[in-house]
Amino acid sequence: MKKSILIIQVFVILVLFSSFQKHKEKTYPLTVKVMDLRNPKGVVLFALYNTEDSFPDEHYKKYYRKLTAKIANGTSTVTFENLPVGRYAVNILHDEDGDGKIKKGIILPKEGIGFSNFESLKITNRPTFKKAAFDFSRESGMEVKIIYL
Repeated sequence: MKKSILIIQVFVILVLFSSFQKHKEKTYPLTVKVMDLRNPKGVVLFALYNTEDSFPDEHYKKYYRKLTAKIANGTSTVTFENLPVGRYAVNILHDEDGDGKIKKGIILPKEGIGFSNFESLKITNRPTFKKAAFDFSRESGMEVKIIYL
């Protein structure tokens, strides 16, 4: 009888453990790199977004995840760890004064900015989540161009 109870207990534990493993969501890292920064001042802010209503985010308050990195030899790189499969967009700021905000002139930013899938910015080519978004389903990396206006 004791042996039967022990076998049942082991079976239940195995079933529960395998059920937990099946429902555990796979996650992957995403590495984002910027090059050709115009100077080594400040830091680079990397913001990752996963919903359409959060992007663009001029004040960096609606992001899914945000990382900050130092600049070395005109380059900065971060890795967003443990990202679930999904649709994302990246927004980058060369935060030269380190205040976490975009410094602007009358209208245009004075600091460098960048968005996934964007090589340039124009009045007719403004960033939206739909334009900047990419499908993420495995470990990957990307380079985002910094634009100085």
